[in-house]
Amino acid sequence: MIHDMTKVGGLPVRAKPALLARYLLAALACVATALAATPLRHYFDLVNIVMLFLLTVFLVSLKLGQRPAVLAAFLSVALFDFFFVPPRLTFAVADAQYLLTFLVMLAVALVTGQLTAGLRQQAETASLKEERTRALYEMARALSGALRLAQVAEISSRFLREVVGVDSTLLIPDADNALKPLAAPVVWYEPHVALMAFNGEKQAGRHPLTEVDGVRYYPLHGTTRSRGVVVVSPLDGDKTLLDENHPLLETVASLIAIAVERLHYVAVAQDAQVQMASERLRSSVLSALSHDLRTPLTILVGLADSLALAKPPLSRPQQETAEAIRDQSLRLTGLVENLLDMARLHAGQVTLRKEWQPLEEVIGASIKLLERHLGARPVRVELPADLPLLEFDAVLMERVFCNLLENAAKYSPADSAIDIAARRNGPMVEIAVSDYGAGIPVEQQARIFAMFVRGAAESSTPGVGLGLAICRAIVDAHGGTIAVSNRPEGGARFVFTLPVGEPPIIEDEALLPDGVA
Repeated sequence: MIHDMTKVGGLPVRAKPALLARYLLAALACVATALAATPLRHYFDLVNIVMLFLLTVFLVSLKLGQRPAVLAAFLSVALFDFFFVPPRLTFAVADAQYLLTFLVMLAVALVTGQLTAGLRQQAETASLKEERTRALYEMARALSGALRLAQVAEISSRFLREVVGVDSTLLIPDADNALKPLAAPVVWYEPHVALMAFNGEKQAGRHPLTEVDGVRYYPLHGTTRSRGVVVVSPLDGDKTLLDENHPLLETVASLIAIAVERLHYVAVAQDAQVQMASERLRSSVLSALSHDLRTPLTILVGLADSLALAKPPLSRPQQETAEAIRDQSLRLTGLVENLLDMARLHAGQVTLRKEWQPLEEVIGASIKLLERHLGARPVRVELPADLPLLEFDAVLMERVFCNLLENAAKYSPADSAIDIAARRNGPMVEIAVSDYGAGIPVEQQARIFAMFVRGAAESSTPGVGLGLAICRAIVDAHGGTIAVSNRPEGGARFVFTLPVGEPPIIEDEALLPDGVA
């Protein structure tokens, strides 16, 4: 008897012939046994002939299954009665004791056939489970070594097709959380149903496992969020295959989710390492350039001052040229100082020299330093009388005010005012620097404090986008925050905070005892 190889649940197993063919084979086996035993009836007792028929039933149940074994049991009794029990070649029974023989023979044949067929089925089931477990282990090992999402999709698709017997399509969310297939989709799917499965929603009146028209959607649950959806559909259209293999499909979805999440965190770690390396390189370049440029710039400013004081005095055009050289040198010196400060702040080499002091002193010093740059712009300062002393580094805080004032002067009309105001807000003091310029575009406000980012990238206004980055670094070092917004009446408003802390108690001299200075 020849058997064809097929796949049950995707695994190669020995297939059974069709049911009608198995019945025919069982009948032929019984007839062959009767023909073979006929010459033996002269040499063996009938009880031994019965054993041959029972052996035939056993072999039929082992090879052909339960139903052909039942047919073989009844047919064996009939053939034994017809060919071997006297009177032969008739179903009549001369001795009533043979009736008991028929009953015992039929019972033994049925029980033997059922037990043998059951054991065979259990052996096939155990073998199938073993093969699936081995294939699942191989898939898990392959997924653990996958380096790209395309490899994950290929490995999982091959396993589901060969082992489970279903086609699959892997959907992964993009930056906007829209589910996209990693390759050309093999399974037709409904995008809105896939999105519902991704979000953990259930369809009213639908299969609780999110199934539509024989297509089932399994979400890929990660440790923090859903990582995608795998869509499966039976190869032969048999929908019962999904229910039979549901635990295995859930296991596969979990393994895919682990692989996708691992690749996500690997990409995040690689991006972080690249960003850290680029930041270190940029800080090193800035520090090196700043140190190398400071000395020649200082000399250049000194030479420009010397030209202005030269004897005999320079002519008017020459004097203007010397002043222009000095102004540009000072501007370039300020840029180099910003670069150096940024490099130091990023390297963590700045030590804060905090002292308790009034805010108005550092504001006044900053305005004085920028007097030439501010020109005719009035600076209006509004500070409440009960503003407490604050603990900060005066040099660094002066740099914050200078950068904010210089920024306001660059991007506001020449005759417009610049406002500085402060107020206490709980444990913090808020300081605002406002101008009457064009303001900051809304799409730029979230990243305006990053290095080398400017409000107007193509503007003719000089600058490289370091001033606000330095302000944020200094304010952060003091335990505060800084933000920007546009005022309703026009212009930008930069607000930064400083912690109030617990200022020291200053005793009134009038209350001190006599003789105590």
